[in-house]
Amino acid sequence: MNKPTNLDVCEKQCLHLDRVERVRGGMLGDEAAEGLAEIFGLLGDRTRVRILHALSLGELCVCDISAVLGATSSAVSHQLRLLRTAKLVKARKEGKNVFYTLDDEHVRQLFAQGLEHVLER
Repeated sequence: MNKPTNLDVCEKQCLHLDRVERVRGGMLGDEAAEGLAEIFGLLGDRTRVRILHALSLGELCVCDISAVLGATSSAVSHQLRLLRTAKLVKARKEGKNVFYTLDDEHVRQLFAQGLEHVLER
């Protein structure tokens, strides 16, 4: 464990009540915080991130995603089920195929901004 630096803690204990009250008034409720933590938890898996990236480039069926990732269809299906439950992706059936896309523009923006942040380092 890293030893705290003087940038990690205040050198003198104090309380800025105006700042505390302003921020406290805008804090997430428990339900919203739980939902957001769930989304970020799902984004903590490399395979799911790669699936989201592939889908950010276009609609794909499970077989296509499997080929892109070099993974089995069953492994991809499992990850897609988790992403679909969290409303990060949506599915549509066409004949015998199931095609996936990102659920909406919010997911696209979340992914794009996260990727931009990582690439600017």
